Amino acid sequence: MTDSSRRDFLRTSSAAALGAGLVSTLSTQAYAAGDDTIRVGLVGCGGRGSGAVAQTLSAPGNVKLVAMGDAFADQLERSLKQVTKKVEGDETAIVDVPEERRFSGFDAYQKVLEQDIDLVIFATPPGFRPIHFEAAVAAGKHVFMEKPVGVDGPGIRQVLAAAQKAKEQNLKVGVGLQRHHKNTYIDMVQRLQDGAIGNIIALRVYWNGGGVWEPRKTREEVATEMEYQMRNWYYYNWLCGDHIVEQHIHNLDVGCWIKDAYPVRAAGMGGRQVRTDKRYGEIFDHHAVEYTFADGTKMFSQCRHIRNCWNSVTEHAHGSKGTADLTNGRKMNLASTDGSSYAWKGEVDDAYQVEHNDLHAAIRADLSYNEAEMGAKSTLVAILGRMCTYSGKEISWEQALNSEKSLRPEEYAWNALPPTTPNEKGEYPIPVPGFTKVL
Repeated sequence: MTDSSRRDFLRTSSAAALGAGLVSTLSTQAYAAGDDTIRVGLVGCGGRGSGAVAQTLSAPGNVKLVAMGDAFADQLERSLKQVTKKVEGDETAIVDVPEERRFSGFDAYQKVLEQDIDLVIFATPPGFRPIHFEAAVAAGKHVFMEKPVGVDGPGIRQVLAAAQKAKEQNLKVGVGLQRHHKNTYIDMVQRLQDGAIGNIIALRVYWNGGGVWEPRKTREEVATEMEYQMRNWYYYNWLCGDHIVEQHIHNLDVGCWIKDAYPVRAAGMGGRQVRTDKRYGEIFDHHAVEYTFADGTKMFSQCRHIRNCWNSVTEHAHGSKGTADLTNGRKMNLASTDGSSYAWKGEVDDAYQVEHNDLHAAIRADLSYNEAEMGAKSTLVAILGRMCTYSGKEISWEQALNSEKSLRPEEYAWNALPPTTPNEKGEYPIPVPGFTKVL
């Protein structure tokens, strides 16, 4: 079959199967007369990329991984082995990535997009997401991209523009804010929006923990400053956006989902109290932000990377008639002022898998499916918070969105300089509230 006829077959025949309620039974035997396989390319072969592609391969129906790309060849090879092992024994999950379809370097994403693929997964550091997403839409590919989808205002505007083009081309786009696909969250948010605790007057959201992985490479183990920062990407804003963006986005997104709105302004504070060693790059280890919605509702936000402290990865809603605890997982409950209560008692979905199942179902049935705008706006909420904590200023949504301050390097090359460079002691300039300019 030609590429176009294969895709037409994939869409029309799978749509008929979905209409008959057969999505869970799609298999290699489903369509003996044609090819219903979704062909996938992966860009970004770290832990999350390896996990995401294993989940996409496990979605109902025939799925084949045919191309992979990463900045580092060693990481790609490690990922390929891991993914192959994870899906071993699944007859509908095929890994077929010969050497000629494995690409490394900054241009690996372009080479993956040139392959015969239906769907591309982006799981690189988020600083690359706007460029990669725009290129995928231009190439006419369906997309699953991990959160966050950018690290600055210019990048968010680029994603929003590409999201509109994706809609015009009927491309399906998933974003890794998987709580939107978890049955516990879907149930609780609907109850809150239906007025289970009255009018929402305040929200509290947290990602307080001990932090993520330690820096992986020393300067002696790499050739250039660019490689050093790329290997240790979580600690540099042009790549990560700080942990309020890379991690805390999940909780901020839930708060905005409950409100069905995004904040109009924010103010906050933060700093670098414990993780002060130069190996931790330039990011803060704690942030606290007060967000304000148009109706005056407040969302109080905390995220922290400090060990041996009180930890919480939760979301809470306070209403005129009660409270709600949206702890990730089974502990979903409502408590009303009239004495009534509700708690989730059913099974809990694996949202990481469901988000891929949902995207594949949309591709197969040719359903409207585009989470890019939601992902971009939730990312901007987190960026707005970082801008406030770094500067110590109150900043509006419009100021953050329309900011011309870009965190990107002038050139993507191993011998090029990143946007932030260390002094002779290997120390990076750390934002200072009251002095640092973010607009």
